[in-house]
Amino acid sequence: MSIFKGAGVAIVTPMKDNGEIHYEKLEELIDWQVEQGTDCIIIAGTTGESSTLTTEEHASVIKAAVDFTRHRVPVVAGTGSNCTREAVHLSKEAEEAGVDGLLAVTPYYNKATQGGLIDYYTQIAHAVKLPVIMYNVPGRTGCNILPETAAALYKNVENIVAIKEASGSVPQAVKTMNLTDGKLDLYSGEDGIIVPLMAIGAIGVISVWSNIAPRDVHEMCVNFSSGNLKAAMEMQIKAQPLVEALFSEVSPIPVKKALTLMGKGAGPLRSPLTEMTEEKARKLAEVMREYGIATVS
Repeated sequence: MSIFKGAGVAIVTPMKDNGEIHYEKLEELIDWQVEQGTDCIIIAGTTGESSTLTTEEHASVIKAAVDFTRHRVPVVAGTGSNCTREAVHLSKEAEEAGVDGLLAVTPYYNKATQGGLIDYYTQIAHAVKLPVIMYNVPGRTGCNILPETAAALYKNVENIVAIKEASGSVPQAVKTMNLTDGKLDLYSGEDGIIVPLMAIGAIGVISVWSNIAPRDVHEMCVNFSSGNLKAAMEMQIKAQPLVEALFSEVSPIPVKKALTLMGKGAGPLRSPLTEMTEEKARKLAEVMREYGIATVS
């Protein structure tokens, strides 16, 4: 059974001006996401600035997301690491916190071999009872889960059930689906190609775009799944300038700025991330308004 179908939001981690996690704001954002139809909350992922959370903060923000969501939709926790032992530790903590699934990014910096990836994901999956989503984002990690590797893990490890595909390669995703007989749950990790990936069998998206337009992303997925392909395609095309603006600087820099422009106050970024340049922030605000999102400044 799939962890979720449709639009999962890779939710930001709101910060106070002093850099501490703003838990009250996180609760507000989760409530808004659920009210707008988001199908899953993904906490402590890339967009949630997980790489700059301490181990204690990581556990705390995951537990908070579970508490704030109150079983209205599933919660998936990001628990990957460049150290397998740390990934196992984070995964066990997330399981204890009550999440519904794990999202484990490939090891970063150390560039594991395909055999290393098999060992890494197998150790994580065997340490917990939760379903595991592999997260393939080679542009950030320098490590690519090849289709053959994804297929081997899916076939040999019972609770490895899905992959978030953010390589940007549709042919690679097609091959992965071919090698798993279309049974591996595929989630788009690229907001610009959600509909194309759903056309080859993806069941949804883990989305940055959903942070600021959750109802639209949810409805686009529903339209596709219900057979209204034209409406889904039109929504995907309309959003392209917005999606480009949301990735005009390293994510989550633009999406946090977008939430601030909407008056939702996600707060500052943690170093080494810095605020958007004024020029790009002006362009982002312009694109948001053209898309139909009101801004407060």
